[in-house]
Amino acid sequence: MGSILMNIVFSIHMIASIGVILLILLHAGRGGGVSGLFSGMVETFDGAGIVEKNLDRLTIILGVVFAVTTIVLFIFL
Repeated sequence: MGSILMNIVFSIHMIASIGVILLILLHAGRGGGVSGLFSGMVETFDGAGIVEKNLDRLTIILGVVFAVTTIVLFIFL
């Protein structure tokens, strides 16, 4: 039973790690980044930069999930 649970935690850990990498690459750097492609379209309609805020929130959530799964894997392996 423990092996199945660890496989689930490991799978979530892998998905979170890939997600964090992709979301960090989408963030705007000095040159605008890839996220400038999407935020420019949204800002013309509402002017709020909602895409950047949601990108930040998703990055934080996936970072927390990654940290928690890292600790769980460290404790139980």
